[in-house]
Amino acid sequence: TLAETFASFFLATAVSLFTAILLWWNNTLSEILEPYFVILNSLPKSAMAPIFIVWLGNNMKTIIVTAISVAIFGSILNLFTSFMSTDPDKLKLIRTLHGSQADCLTKVILPMNLPTILSILKVDIGLCLIGVVIGEFLAAKEGLGYLIIYGSQVFKMDWVAMSIVILCILSVILFKIVDFIEKIVL
Repeated sequence: TLAETFASFFLATAVSLFTAILLWWNNTLSEILEPYFVILNSLPKSAMAPIFIVWLGNNMKTIIVTAISVAIFGSILNLFTSFMSTDPDKLKLIRTLHGSQADCLTKVILPMNLPTILSILKVDIGLCLIGVVIGEFLAAKEGLGYLIIYGSQVFKMDWVAMSIVILCILSVILFKIVDFIEKIVL
């Protein structure tokens, strides 16, 4: 469960940051894709998991893709909105001094939005853990999500309760790790 959570977290972070930068960089692309991201963000991800099982098989890839789908669309939308609301006067200053779009990105957009990026990471680590558990409910032979489903089927409520307690502990630890990284960076 922990390995799948870290894998999905790092992939969701990288893809959402890259996509948000790409949308900020290209207005036409953002006008085309933003409505689709809004729709995809509103879909219940647990309903998508069976489709992922058919596409990817009953394996770890399905669990990771399910977890990524829980976190990624909201992250892209929040990052893109934050990038677009960056102080336009600072961007104008960079352009007046003959700065490129890359200069605007590296000197204004990313530094000014670093607190937002770190805040989104705090949310995403929890969402990835939720997504992993959803994926394990449906497509796992091991892990805490599997243990919760299996324990409930064989009436081993102590297994279910202990799995939930472990998930709570993991959630706190993962949040504290990201919080520690935020304190170092800021």
